[in-house]
Amino acid sequence: MNTWSALAEPNRLHIVELLGSGPLSVGEIADRLGLRQPQVSKHLRVLADAGIVEMRAVANRRMYSLRLEPFQALDAWLKTFRHVTNRRLDHLERYLRVLQGMDATREDE
Repeated sequence: MNTWSALAEPNRLHIVELLGSGPLSVGEIADRLGLRQPQVSKHLRVLADAGIVEMRAVANRRMYSLRLEPFQALDAWLKTFRHVTNRRLDHLERYLRVLQGMDATREDE
């Protein structure tokens, strides 16, 4: 499963958002999201298989944290589209200025 597919499910996206603040155990994630631990474990397994989270054992708990690499890859991919978005916003800005100029001309009449 790729990063996009893994993040498309709302509960998994919420888990990723929670882990953005730092590592959490399955129980902590379950409590914060109001889900049962088996559900959270399944979602974490999908996220781990997609390379989004990693687990490390601390005493008798499994702590999950985000991996940086998938998000760096997403950011690099999104950068390829930023120039298109910026260009469209520039066109919109020019168009809005033209419209504002038309309104100012009408007010003078």
